[in-house]
Amino acid sequence: MKKCVEECVNKNKSCHNSDCRAWINHKKDFNCSNISVEKHGDMTLAQIADRLKLSIVRVKQIQDKALQKLQKNRHLKAI
Repeated sequence: MKKCVEECVNKNKSCHNSDCRAWINHKKDFNCSNISVEKHGDMTLAQIADRLKLSIVRVKQIQDKALQKLQKNRHLKAI
C-alpha cells in the first residue's frame, strides 16, 4: 500500500493532495481512488461514474479506449 494511503487510513482523514494522480473528489473513500478500489473491489460503471462525477456513458468510453490500448500493446509484444 502506498505511504499516502496508509497515512489517510491511519489518521482517518481524507487526502487533500489534489495534485495526486489517484485523487478523486469522494470523501467516503478518503478522496483516493486507490482506497476506493481496495475498499470496494470490483465496481460497476455507475459506481465509478458517481465517484468521478462523470456519466456512465463517458466512463464506458474511457474503459473501451483503455482496453483498445491494452490489446494493441499486447499485439505489439507478440511481434
